[in-house]
Amino acid sequence: MSLLSLLWHASIPVQIVMLILVVISIISWTYIFSKRAALKRAAAQTRQFENDFWAGGDLNMLQQSVATRHDEHGALARIFDAGMTEFVKARRNNLGGDALLDGPRRAMSAAYQREMDTLESNLSFLASAGSVSPYIGLLGTVWGIMHAFMGLSTMQQATLASVAPGIAEALIATAIGLFAAIPAVVAYNRYTTDIDRLSIRFDSFIDEFLNILQRQVR
Repeated sequence: MSLLSLLWHASIPVQIVMLILVVISIISWTYIFSKRAALKRAAAQTRQFENDFWAGGDLNMLQQSVATRHDEHGALARIFDAGMTEFVKARRNNLGGDALLDGPRRAMSAAYQREMDTLESNLSFLASAGSVSPYIGLLGTVWGIMHAFMGLSTMQQATLASVAPGIAEALIATAIGLFAAIPAVVAYNRYTTDIDRLSIRFDSFIDEFLNILQRQVR
């Protein structure tokens, strides 16, 4: 009984279950690698922009640099650009007091939400794959064992060798389900933690930037 032989001679429902799990696994690994690269790039861009921002340069010049190259500067730079753009518009309209900061606050809040939605994209699939894949594999296991024991009804003498292939193919379905689920769960937990860290940095920056704008108003 080789592994390929068991897969090839498995019953059609079990083969369908295995195929579904393989597709889920391929999609999961695609999202895992792409999300890893995206979060690594987002962290590097955030770190670089924080260094540029706190270097003490002119905010208007920094905003112009960010506006011309959004993708290169990253999520935090786009949040800053949204707030700074609204602040400049409010000053042109001669707004004062709290009204001068309401626009930047709302603009950065909206930009923050857009960036978080982008960072969290595809995480729901990893969560679903991690929670559903074992049950899909279990379905294949139950069907394979049931099919194996149903085959015993046509035999005059039941032996372990007669049911071993059916049980083996059933266990393979469980193994594939775990193979699809475990990396998805690990990646989901890791990436959720990384996104939470970025979220805290974004929130802190928004508060600090609003304080800077408030001092300029005074």
